[in-house]
Amino acid sequence: MSMNKEYIDQQYESLAQKELKAWLEKNQKSPSIINRMTSGTQRSINKIIPDKIHQAVTYAIEKMVRGVLLGNKFIAPKPSIAHQLRVKEFKARKSIKIYTRTASVEGAVTGAGGILMGFADLPAFLAIKMKMVFDISAAFGHDTKDFKERLFMLHIFKLTFSTQKTRNETIDIIENWDKYSSTLPDNLDDFDWRKFQLEYRDYMDLAKLAQMIPIIGAGIGAVANFKLSKSLGKNAILAYRLRYLQKAKKLN
Repeated sequence: MSMNKEYIDQQYESLAQKELKAWLEKNQKSPSIINRMTSGTQRSINKIIPDKIHQAVTYAIEKMVRGVLLGNKFIAPKPSIAHQLRVKEFKARKSIKIYTRTASVEGAVTGAGGILMGFADLPAFLAIKMKMVFDISAAFGHDTKDFKERLFMLHIFKLTFSTQKTRNETIDIIENWDKYSSTLPDNLDDFDWRKFQLEYRDYMDLAKLAQMIPIIGAGIGAVANFKLSKSLGKNAILAYRLRYLQKAKKLN
């Protein structure tokens, strides 16, 4: 029976390795012409928006993320003691299923409320996604009370909600996390919050703006939140899978 489980684990890890390789290649590819055109359009729009609005959005995101990373807004989940990758990822996928449904309902409710409720969606949706990544991290056995583990979560956000150029830079950091994390400071004072909020907001602009349209906003909000949170969950699983397989390789 144990031999059968060992075989299943080996086959699972073999398939997981192949999927991981494809994921890395996708995030390492050069920005396409469409990517560059989209980034140019977003920069033009950002120049039109008054700086006070940029500052307000930056402040809101900074306080929300800083509170999650440094405070006790969320109860840190207990790290899983499971050793097998398939068991860790099974637990992680259960969390994704729960939180994508929650995000979808939240998007439908705020979308139905029009513009004012649409603005309220930003912190609520961010909180749901943060809690999901907390649970995924714990499923892989990581201590979410650890400040550097929380910074790793922030890099998963950057990887998911950013331009291809930023994904290229971020995937390199994630691939070399052990080396990179040893150089990290013990605080967030040097973090570029403005750049983070612009990348984060621009990635979701079209879907989230459409969510504020009366009548159709509810449906759009539900679908947008579901897809965006699911994308984050998938990236989180693959990022933690990468660290798991790297560690396993070192031990062997």
